[in-house]
Amino acid sequence: MKGQHHNLAGSATYQDNLSADLHDTPYHGSPHHEGEDISISLIIATRDRCKSLLRCLQSVKQIKFEQPWELIIVNNGSIDDTAVVVHEFISTALFYVVYLVECRLGKSQAMNTGLNMSRGQIIAFTDDDCYPAPDFLSRIWSAFDGTSLGYITGRVILHDPTDAPITINESTAPLTFPGRSLLYAGSVLGANMAFRRCVLLEIGGFDPLMGPGASFVAAEDLDVAGRASARGWEGRYCPEVTVRHHHGRKASDVPGQFKSYGLGLGAYHVKLFLRGHEFRWFAQILYQAPRRYKQSRRMFFWEVIGAAKYLCSWFTGRSNSDFNKISR
Repeated sequence: MKGQHHNLAGSATYQDNLSADLHDTPYHGSPHHEGEDISISLIIATRDRCKSLLRCLQSVKQIKFEQPWELIIVNNGSIDDTAVVVHEFISTALFYVVYLVECRLGKSQAMNTGLNMSRGQIIAFTDDDCYPAPDFLSRIWSAFDGTSLGYITGRVILHDPTDAPITINESTAPLTFPGRSLLYAGSVLGANMAFRRCVLLEIGGFDPLMGPGASFVAAEDLDVAGRASARGWEGRYCPEVTVRHHHGRKASDVPGQFKSYGLGLGAYHVKLFLRGHEFRWFAQILYQAPRRYKQSRRMFFWEVIGAAKYLCSWFTGRSNSDFNKISR
């Protein structure tokens, strides 16, 4: 692959540990020169959702951004027609595209692989079932420009009104997350978030134990932003940065989704205490437990299970082996 490769800070083994089946195929859809500065890298991880990905990429193709940028698509071991969809997209793309295959299961693994190959000053993320607005990258760039922000998250609008109103944030009110502040569930959504590259390198990327396909199937977005906040980086919710989320989940899917949220949230809370030594934050979490119980007993039940499961992984040494590649 042309251009410089970067490894995550403190984890030089990441690049060496990429699956033998990893393919990084750059496509020059528009003039691109060795060493050219890339302003934004947009990373999309996908697994076995080729139809959703096709619609997502059709939306990405409409993005207008005057500065150099790259799209990085990471196929997380799909067995459907994802590769066909991507190669057909590449053949007509008018911007720089990198296609990677990461066979180690887990969204966080895939995003770390994309991060390793990225070259942007800003690293943006959306999901394969989302439709970014045409000004998505321009708005992200403007949000960081002239500020000391370490990360941002944006508005996630429900695309299909018949879908359950979950995994969205349609608020139009900006919100600042001061450095060293505790982030709560829903503060940051992986469907629409971006970080300064240096921040992700400083904290070591995504936690491979968290996110879809991992032991704790949610909260990878909350965790990565929470670790940035713990390092003192300020964040912001920017409603002008928008995507539409076409997740397709109906009312009958909500209990299962709450289970996933609860498992991830419980792991995140205990991790703050065990690995981050954020005792004050953990005390806040315990103090607010009755409120979370009243809001959703089902989700709170799974939060307790997730916390217990994380404790078990900690004491059996599982978390230590998986965390040796990411910053504490």
